[in-house]
Formats: sequence, structure tokens, C-alpha cells
Amino acid sequence: MVRTNPERRNALIDAAIEVLARDGARGLTFRAVDKEAAVPAGTASNYFPNRDELFIQAGHRFYERLQPSAETMNHLFTGPRTRETIAELMTETVTRITGFRTGYLALLELRLEATRRPELQTILTKRVRADIEFNVRNHLDSGLPGDADSVILLFLALNWLIVERLTLPGIFGDEEAARLIRVAVDRAIPAL
Repeated sequence: MVRTNPERRNALIDAAIEVLARDGARGLTFRAVDKEAAVPAGTASNYFPNRDELFIQAGHRFYERLQPSAETMNHLFTGPRTRETIAELMTETVTRITGFRTGYLALLELRLEATRRPELQTILTKRVRADIEFNVRNHLDSGLPGDADSVILLFLALNWLIVERLTLPGIFGDEEAARLIRVAVDRAIPAL
């Protein structure tokens, strides 16, 4: 019987994210999740029928926890229609994602695991594509300068900046990262 207590389920998924980030996909076991969540042995197996489902739910939870705030979404639609606004929004995005370090590292582990698990690859592909489409749609609907390709170029550039910041933090410090975000925006978005 699969348990349904949503708070306990989310705590177990959050623990799975921590395990993935620290120990990698091979370290993601029900026992490791139970230990990380500080729950009795066997608890995770009562909530998830198998490891594949735990991988999938960790991926969903990452995106759930990283939704932009209402304030950020409001700034997207009500701020000035300038490259400066885009740079502010991109800086907020990089800061929000790097602030959830273990979540992003777990997502990288999930992406690597997806190369070996076709179902996980299908789910992550749909989720990342939906994320890109959400960002493109919001950008275009907001009336900010730039087109769909500009948004995709920023997505690609800033994702790698995030990888560098989280895996090799000595490469680009805070000031350099902020400067590079501004350069990426200036190069991807045409001047008005």
C-alpha cells in the first residue's frame, strides 16, 4: 500500500534530492532516503513503489521548489521594457537556482541517470521543454525586447554559468557572474 501523507511524502522527496546531490544516483536508495529524512527504516518504500518513481518525483519537486515568486512574475510584466529589466530577472533566476544548490546538483544527477533510463529521459525532456516554453511565452507576452531565440540563448548560457557556480565556485565569483549575466543579456537582446 502506497502512503499518501503529502507532508511526509515531500519530506522524503526533499531527502532524496539531498541524497542525489551528495551521493549521486547510485547512492539513492530507500535506506539512504529514510536516514536523510530521519524516519524509520522502510518509510520511503511505503511511499514510492520503486527507485524509478523516486527519481521522477525528485525531478518534479526540484521544479516545484524553484517556481519564481509572485514578486518576480509581477516585475516581469510590470517592470520597464528594457534589457536592464531582463538582466535583473536573469540575475534573480541565477541567484534563486544557485540558492538551491543541492536541488540543481540533484537535477544534474537525474539528467545523467536519464541517459540510462528511457522513462526518466522522457519525463525530464517533457519537463525541461515545458520550462523553456513557459519562459519563452512569458517573455513574449511581457513585451520585453528580444525574441524566442534570445530567451533560449539566455537559457543555455545561464544554465552553464549555474553549473560552473555550483560545481567549481572558484571559477566565477559573484561580481564576475553578475557581469557575465549582463554581457549575455546585452549580446542576446538587440538594443532598442
